[in-house]
Amino acid sequence: MTPEEISAACLRHTLFNWTARGKVTPMPIERAEGVYLYGPSGERWLDFNSQLMSVNVGHSHPRIVEAIKRAADGLLYAFPGAATEARAKLALRLAELMPGDLNTFFFTLGGAESNENAIKLARLKTGRFKILSRYRSYHGATNATMQLTGDPRRWANEPGTPGFVKVFDPSPYHYSFGDSDAEIVDNNLRYLDELIMYEGPQNIAAMFIETVTGTNGILPPPEGYLRGLKDLLSSHGILLVCDEVMAGWGRTGKLMAFEHGGIVPDIVTMAKGLTSSTIPLGCVAIRDEIAEHFDENVFWGGLTYNSHAFALSVALECVNVLVDEGHVENAARLGGVMRSEMDRLQAKHPSVREGRCIGLFGMVDVQKNSRGDRIAGYNSSHPAMVEFANFLRDNGMFTFVRWGSFMCNPPLCITEEQLLEGFEIIDRGLEITDRAFEG
Repeated sequence: MTPEEISAACLRHTLFNWTARGKVTPMPIERAEGVYLYGPSGERWLDFNSQLMSVNVGHSHPRIVEAIKRAADGLLYAFPGAATEARAKLALRLAELMPGDLNTFFFTLGGAESNENAIKLARLKTGRFKILSRYRSYHGATNATMQLTGDPRRWANEPGTPGFVKVFDPSPYHYSFGDSDAEIVDNNLRYLDELIMYEGPQNIAAMFIETVTGTNGILPPPEGYLRGLKDLLSSHGILLVCDEVMAGWGRTGKLMAFEHGGIVPDIVTMAKGLTSSTIPLGCVAIRDEIAEHFDENVFWGGLTYNSHAFALSVALECVNVLVDEGHVENAARLGGVMRSEMDRLQAKHPSVREGRCIGLFGMVDVQKNSRGDRIAGYNSSHPAMVEFANFLRDNGMFTFVRWGSFMCNPPLCITEEQLLEGFEIIDRGLEITDRAFEG
């Protein structure tokens, strides 16, 4: 098929995420290798967003390609009640790698399914119904996970499943809980404690957080927040669920982002970097105390593709590649380079409001004036941001531009030279938003 025929067929016969089909121009991708995407007409783009913050070890890794071929010659599928070698080996490897006593796993096909089943686990374990989550969050596009989600994609999916209560993050969009980390943590947790009182702690099963908020800001938690939150929730018998779908598997310079806070959550959900998106797979990890509850009590959940033998075989090699080749350490090391590049851009370009990163998990906000007003408001855009996004694409970069911000989340295998290549493209593109700066 020609590129034109491919695009026409996709537009005529498929739907695209979060967009009206008549307003989307699909990006033609023929192949991908390492940190680059290639189009059918010789185009090359630096993948500065790891696609959906998910291709952590890079595209078409030869060890993973070979693992897929080997898995295809083995057991492809067995029903979820079977014991398979792939299930045993991956579970043992995850138990070895996960911090604390997160030793039991339920395998799904993605992040939303992981969060759906984490809701069930929390409710069944505690006998409570309500679930807390934060406004600056995204947890998936299924019915229940849309109600977990705080960002505007939730609006069109309401009303939904009852029992979900939203709370403010430590970093709301406009309001501030304080100036220092200590002040922010103290004020946010005192507010949360009062909200729990109003909702009735005896009614609340769990609180879900993205350990580092993802698409809604790339917001690392202030120092002391994770420890304070865990202690507060535990005092009320409320479980802490850390959504590591985006932040986990090395993205922040630790295997799991919650390790930065020195805690072990009760439940952890993951996907994306678990397989670097080569195979659909998600996972829920639970602590021993929760797992032991289900030794005698039924877990009322199930999936046809739970513990899919082919997917688990490939996932084991994906995990081993991530660990063996030092991608977690590379993210930690290059996080400092990304930080310095963001600082350089802020000093050079008046339109750069702020850059944030932890490891290779980053975002830059764009402002329209010296007062620091964002160039685009909540859930809106600006012509300069549209032009900036087109410039990046036309000049060899793929990343997400959302509202008044843009993402910096390359594969963890990126080199310093390639990272600087990306920021050089961004540097030139910011001349567009500088022209829209009002002074």
